[in-house]
Amino acid sequence: MTDLLIRDTRPYGGDPVDVLVADGVVATIGTGLTAPGGAETLDADGAVLLPGFVDLHVHLREPGGEESETIETGSRAAALGGFTAVFAMPNTTPVADSDVVVEHVRRRGEEIGLVDVHPVGAVTVGLGGEKLAELGTMAASRAAVRMFSDDGRCVNDPLIMRRALEYASALDVVIAQHAEDHRLTGGAQAHEGAVAARLGLAGWPATAEETIVARDCALAREAGARLHVCHISTARTIDVLRAAKAQGVRVSAEVTPHHLLLTDSRLTGYDPVNKVNPPLRTADDTRAMREALAEGVIDVVATDHAPHAAQYKDTEWQAAKPGMLGLQTALSVLVETMVEPGLLDWHGVARVLSERPAEIGNLPDQGRPIAEGEPATFALVDPDGVWTVRGAELASKAANTPYEGMRLPGTVVATVLRGRITAQDGKVVQ
Repeated sequence: MTDLLIRDTRPYGGDPVDVLVADGVVATIGTGLTAPGGAETLDADGAVLLPGFVDLHVHLREPGGEESETIETGSRAAALGGFTAVFAMPNTTPVADSDVVVEHVRRRGEEIGLVDVHPVGAVTVGLGGEKLAELGTMAASRAAVRMFSDDGRCVNDPLIMRRALEYASALDVVIAQHAEDHRLTGGAQAHEGAVAARLGLAGWPATAEETIVARDCALAREAGARLHVCHISTARTIDVLRAAKAQGVRVSAEVTPHHLLLTDSRLTGYDPVNKVNPPLRTADDTRAMREALAEGVIDVVATDHAPHAAQYKDTEWQAAKPGMLGLQTALSVLVETMVEPGLLDWHGVARVLSERPAEIGNLPDQGRPIAEGEPATFALVDPDGVWTVRGAELASKAANTPYEGMRLPGTVVATVLRGRITAQDGKVVQ
């Protein structure tokens, strides 16, 4: 393993230092350090050094959806976005509801080697919501599954959810819920409100999310289990979470970058690139997401990176599949919505993009402090960098980004995984 010297970098935005890495671990932090013979040198030019980012919620589509994304293309996008670990959701074909499928996903991630790919196991067989999958078998497999979800579908049956949480408690794993009561969202196409009414789109009530979160918090409290709520989007859901946490419920929650920045006002024009599940909400909801993330009621930012081939997006609104790209734009959206307004400093960015996600996902070697003796797993960020998003230029196989043509602040200069540079200056290093 080649040693690495990172010159003139600012950990968490602090004073500039040099960081010497040996055997994948931080050996020395100081000033005026020299690289030993054969070591790589990375001149940071004052860029901010953060722990590598961890994404609890991505869709890599493999196996079965390779026309939209593969583990390789998704890994490339992740590395370019500063991520060093991602959790791959199970709504593949076949569904990741067995040790065979989750081990395939883990193995492919290791073969590619750009980020740590952790498969998420399905809660129910085939995502059908009727019979629990073999959670214990997947947890004990070589894939070492530590998170289970039927994401894309809610575990609607309270008895099934209760049993899943009881198993999760015994296995010390987390259940991640897609909070949507389908009985309230049948045929829904947009947030239920003035915009949907004006556009003639069937409304998606906020209550469909809030009621499931409230129910599941009660079930998690009873089971003593860890519950993670995926992509929350409504202000009143935050109230439910705050109350549950105050009562000691072991619940965590994520918000997507697009729910921090975009609102349902973008639906005018019916461009399916703005169609996502849960839907874009109101400006009041977006403001509440930012405040709750700063407060810590929302624990993490997770992208819900959802690539779709052109045939699934370049169609009429009703027929288009929901989902947006997110891996390469996440840091920039967080800078625009949270850092530049002063809601988070760089320690806060590390908390929501690295430290808490690693803790929730039970990754002891990710999200670690930048200190001597710790793993050299980093994202190097230029806070003054600005770039223009072009979907065709992103590493994902798909191009369905809602930020097309936007100039966004903050660029990822380099990504380092256990002392090895995986991305630098906008290019993947393999």
